[in-house]
Amino acid sequence: MMPIGTDPLENGARDKLTLPAAPELWALYREHGDKDRRQGIRQGLWIAVLTYLLFSVTDLVLIPDVALYTIACRFAVAIAVLSMMEIEVRIGAPTSRLDITCAVALVLGYLGWLLPSLMSNEHENLSHYLIYGTIFMMGANLFFSLRFRLSLLASGVMLAAFFGALFQFAPLDRAYQITLGTFFVSCFVFTSYVNWKLQQERFKVFVNALEAKYLQKEAVERGKTLLRLSNTDYLTGLENRRSIDSRLREHWRQWQQEGRGFSVLLIDVDFFKRYNDFYGHQRGDRCLIQVAEALHRIIQTHEGSIGRFGGEEFIVIAKAASDEKVLRLAEEIRQTIEQIQLSHEERRDGVSIVTVSVGAAVAKVHSTSKLEKIIDQADRALYAAKAHGRNCARLYDPSDARARDLTENIAALLKIAVERDLVSLVYQPIRNLKSGAIDAVEALMRLRMLDGSEIPPSLFIPVAERTGRIIELGNWSIRNACRELLVKDSIGLISINVSPIQLKAPGFAASVAAILGETGVSGNRLAFEITEGQEMEMHSDVLRCLVDLRTLGIQIWLDDFGTGFAGLSWLRLIEFDLVKIDRSFLHASDTSEGETMLQNIVRLIRDRGPDLLIEGVETDEQLEIVQKLGIYRAQGYHLGTPSSAERLMELLTSTKKVDVPRAHSRKKLKLAGATS
Repeated sequence: MMPIGTDPLENGARDKLTLPAAPELWALYREHGDKDRRQGIRQGLWIAVLTYLLFSVTDLVLIPDVALYTIACRFAVAIAVLSMMEIEVRIGAPTSRLDITCAVALVLGYLGWLLPSLMSNEHENLSHYLIYGTIFMMGANLFFSLRFRLSLLASGVMLAAFFGALFQFAPLDRAYQITLGTFFVSCFVFTSYVNWKLQQERFKVFVNALEAKYLQKEAVERGKTLLRLSNTDYLTGLENRRSIDSRLREHWRQWQQEGRGFSVLLIDVDFFKRYNDFYGHQRGDRCLIQVAEALHRIIQTHEGSIGRFGGEEFIVIAKAASDEKVLRLAEEIRQTIEQIQLSHEERRDGVSIVTVSVGAAVAKVHSTSKLEKIIDQADRALYAAKAHGRNCARLYDPSDARARDLTENIAALLKIAVERDLVSLVYQPIRNLKSGAIDAVEALMRLRMLDGSEIPPSLFIPVAERTGRIIELGNWSIRNACRELLVKDSIGLISINVSPIQLKAPGFAASVAAILGETGVSGNRLAFEITEGQEMEMHSDVLRCLVDLRTLGIQIWLDDFGTGFAGLSWLRLIEFDLVKIDRSFLHASDTSEGETMLQNIVRLIRDRGPDLLIEGVETDEQLEIVQKLGIYRAQGYHLGTPSSAERLMELLTSTKKVDVPRAHSRKKLKLAGATS
């Protein structure tokens, strides 16, 4: 396929004003429907010839003295042109040759009748009969779809022949000759003009059809790209969690309905936090990319699916349905990563390279009735692998006393998290790129275990939602965000993520109102972020809750736009104050396709009216892209990393304004006091 800009069909379809002057597009127009045109030319000539022969009856009635000659000429012309047409069709002559044959047939047909008819003594009859010569002009201009120049030439020859005969036909008086001549000229001009207009209209219809086809193709391609991006992890290029969840449900359905077994493997990079802290985030990202590429190569040979499950954890769905096959695959994965020999000097366990721990579970008959259980089993097996010293693979074994249920541990921890001060908030700045000021911050929840080690939000948030603890934790977050920053007027606006469980819970808006009254904070200093996703159903309870929150003055933001399933319908149903474009679109904009997709998303949101914020600004190049798009709110590690309330206030008091690099700058932004 030619790239856009080199294909004349696409160029013409995109710029209709220049189409009539584009020879390539006219050539495409002539080639368009060539097969149908050839068939139409052939059928049209047969119909025209049969009609031409039927006029033999009129010859017998009006000019009987020369009828035998005219009829003989009619049949001679008919046999000649039909024979020529059939020969050309059989030898595959080009369509332009068939058009010429039709034009020649019309001219010969006219002359073949006109010349012998002039010898007739039936002068009065012939004077009227000559009018029928205009039928041949109509055939050249209207009946056949000849090129305009060819039809003009054919009808011009017939017009000249008519005038040659007209002025040699002595019996006609001068007035009749002028009248009949004027009529013929009028027919020539009129039919030629109509033919020209028809050709122009046919061409416009053709171009419009091409444009519609091109736009449809472009829309389909954009849709495919958007779907691919929404199902792709921006860093590794693997499937993201949402895509893997969809595949899991399909494998589960096939297992339940058709008995097709499958297995799930969870893969965790050992001591990755130490790696990230020691080598830095960029090198940590490169490490994850290398691990992902190696895993992808392995899984391709096993007809499986692989995705990034969160952070440094990957998930594999394989068709292997026996314990032996799954264990072999898990061990192959472990050995492959070990053989990469990526240096990791901060492990402190006697190993100096990057390794992985693998936990696997197989879907077995009567083992469970819920899809989530097989993930839980693989998670238990992964925990067992870590308990065995890491860099090993374990298969789920319900009889293994060391197979700890991490989910239950987190659930138990969440019960005492608020009471034991195990939960905390960090705040990530949201920058105004025009002024360089921190306009707002996003509050992010953190949870640590009793020994002080942190639990990733990707692990404890789902557990909190399943157990209902998210209600308590959510209210705690809102209250503490107000107390830590808003009461002290440290920042103008705080955005807080709210779960679908919270929005569906009876009395959520009332509890928020109570917190605002308790802390003395105005509602217009809070923004609640709801994340686009299939688990968030837009039923009446949620919509009523959002209306109640708006009544309190709270802004409603749509988070991670473009990665879920309901974004467009949400924009139609809900008046969002701001839409946050997911970081994956910015990170994919280093290609022309990704940049176009990001521009389309920005244009779509602006057409709907909400303010815009883009996430994931991590480099100067990404900041430059954001500024070129005219987006003036952004967040990301390049503009400010999550930090505690105390650290944030130090940053805010030490400098009221941090310069944001302009589009031409290439120096990395330095933030006073920012922590990673």
